Amino acid sequence: MSPRFVPVRPAAVPAGAPVAAAPPSEEAPAVVVPAARVPALGPLAPFAEDPAVTDLLVDGAGALWADAGRGLLRVPGLPPLDPQAARRLAVALVAAGDRHLDDATPCADVRLPGGARVHAVLPPVSTGGALVSVRIAGAEPWRLDALQEAGMVDAPQRALLAEAVRDRRNLLICGPAGSGKTSLLAALLAEAPAHERIVTVEDVAELRIDHPHVVGLEARQPNADGAGGIGLAALVKETLRMRPDRVVVGECRGAEVVELLTAMNTGHDGGAGTVHCADPAGLGARLEALGALGGLDASALRAQALAAIDVVVQLSRRDGLRRVERVGRLAAAQDGSLCVLDL
Repeated sequence: MSPRFVPVRPAAVPAGAPVAAAPPSEEAPAVVVPAARVPALGPLAPFAEDPAVTDLLVDGAGALWADAGRGLLRVPGLPPLDPQAARRLAVALVAAGDRHLDDATPCADVRLPGGARVHAVLPPVSTGGALVSVRIAGAEPWRLDALQEAGMVDAPQRALLAEAVRDRRNLLICGPAGSGKTSLLAALLAEAPAHERIVTVEDVAELRIDHPHVVGLEARQPNADGAGGIGLAALVKETLRMRPDRVVVGECRGAEVVELLTAMNTGHDGGAGTVHCADPAGLGARLEALGALGGLDASALRAQALAAIDVVVQLSRRDGLRRVERVGRLAAAQDGSLCVLDL
């Protein structure tokens, strides 16, 4: 990957026309003529043209890193961005997602048109220069066939998980960051019968599900005055008034886990969610911590989880490869804590 950052003013560049450089500013965010895969990525778009690229990162020193399935590698032959250029890039990408990034709001998480999620942090919250993290969706929604071909699931695991979806089992997918939780969740939900209505809730919408009846809700951040925010827990409650056949939380990070477990325990079978957890041995403690944010003590959370969650899928990422390590179920250990037993 060798394209260079060539900032131009978008208003002066018709689609497909030759461009000339112009000095960018925060009032007129710096972008380049878009590449085809994710146009909204501006100067990063050429580096996302490879369909294998899932992540692009700009570090505090202005270097660009890419993950094309084998872990993060620094993009060769590309000089680092200077601090001002890195800041302009971060501001422009966040603006493309209709959010604002400045000294008063130095952190932002946005969804861009075309299937990319951008997280940006400015100094002094960033101890170096501006930080940009881009997660790029695949060109097509994932299906289990493709995940099996990629080595994420083997044939027995695929059969077991597809059966769990058909039987309307409640699923919890766990794994570290970048292990493929969202991809696997989307592929599994694509196995749901076409007549079922799937309602998704996400902090920033990333799920792309190959299914004819999917509706999504996305959290809203508060404005500069701290008003107007709508969190995941409130949105999960809203889904119950939307005639869902399956309620799905893209990632449980807080009190919303309580609402999801409550939905699963009140007749909304076939629900699903994901949780950051690198080891199944720590899943119980992770759920208890999230439950505490929603006002549940450990014993209440354990009872809710044991009643609600039918299947636990643990993912791993090693040497850049994502795979299902374990398919199991929640159980109570002798000391009362939650553990995962193999199915």
